[in-house]
Amino acid sequence: MEYVSTSEIAKIWDISRRRVTTLCREGRIEGAVFAANTWLVPKDAKKPEDPRRVRKMGQDKD
Repeated sequence: MEYVSTSEIAKIWDISRRRVTTLCREGRIEGAVFAANTWLVPKDAKKPEDPRRVRKMGQDKD
């Protein structure tokens, strides 16, 4: 499995490096490992859904 740094995955996902680190720390990125004082993320990892952006069914904005 090929791993990339938080900076690299942040560019791929178009989010901040800090947000990627938080997602890793919370265990929301499958396969992420903490090694040598840095987070390593599998290159093929899926970006987790942001629960703040998910609408519940039937709650459309008027």
